Amino acid sequence: MYKNFFKRFFDFWAALVGLILISPIFILVSFTLLFANQGKIFYTQKRAGKNGKVFRVIKFKTMNDKKDENGELLPYYERITKVGRFMRTTSLDELPQLINVIIGQMSLIGPRPLYMEYLPLYTEEQNRRHEVLPGITGWAQVHGRNVCLLSKKFEYDVWYVDNLSFAVDLKIIYRTIKNVLAGKDINQGADSVELVDDLNFYNRIQK
Repeated sequence: MYKNFFKRFFDFWAALVGLILISPIFILVSFTLLFANQGKIFYTQKRAGKNGKVFRVIKFKTMNDKKDENGELLPYYERITKVGRFMRTTSLDELPQLINVIIGQMSLIGPRPLYMEYLPLYTEEQNRRHEVLPGITGWAQVHGRNVCLLSKKFEYDVWYVDNLSFAVDLKIIYRTIKNVLAGKDINQGADSVELVDDLNFYNRIQK
């Protein structure tokens, strides 16, 4: 009952109320990024949702678009702004995903939505992580957050699919808040860099 009805009900109203309550912070961050990123506030990227369906995850933009003399984007560590680094440390860059939750593309709790490029690389068991909506935070994130190995993350994700309940979700929310306040297990690397490393890792273990 919780999985099929109350979870979505809780997600919608919690995300809507949460967005209203944090609207002053949301507006302040938006104005700050307006100047830090020369007018660009949000960053969207295609990710795999429930059943592998593509959607665009929304985040606050933490890097500028500065390029080298050849017109190529500079490395992420040269483009991340001071504001962006602070936002990643405090997870403020994730706040716009409440919009994804409200429109039904994500849940507050669930496996993190990953790149579309991962889809052909999953094993049958790992692909079960897509049986539920992806989440802003999840069981894997409270057991290592961004520094947890992908193979272990997928094990945690499948465990969540098999054990999804209101009690588990409450436990994840509590641990997420605790980790964020402690600044624990945060990886400030760029998505593009992480993608290359992860794909190389999977190419090795699939051979």
